[in-house]
Amino acid sequence: MFDLFKPIGILGLVLIIIGILIKDRQHRDILYILGGICLTIYSIYLNDTIFIVLQVVFTIAAAYDLIKNKTSLSKTKHL
Repeated sequence: MFDLFKPIGILGLVLIIIGILIKDRQHRDILYILGGICLTIYSIYLNDTIFIVLQVVFTIAAAYDLIKNKTSLSKTKHL
C-alpha cells in the first residue's frame, strides 16, 4: 500500500533544505512555511507530540519573520 505521508515529509525536508540554500529572505521564509506545513502534517501522521510542537513553532516563526519583513519593507518604500 502506498504511504502518502512519507512523500509529504520528504517534500517538507526538501523545501526547507532549498530554503537554507537560497539568499532571498522572502523566498526563504515562504519555503520554510511550506516545508514546515508539510512536516507538521507528517508529524501529525506519526503522532509525535514533540515533533508536532517543533514544526508548528518553526512554521509560525517563519510566517512571523515573513510578515515582519514585508511590513518593514513597505514602510521603507513609503519614506
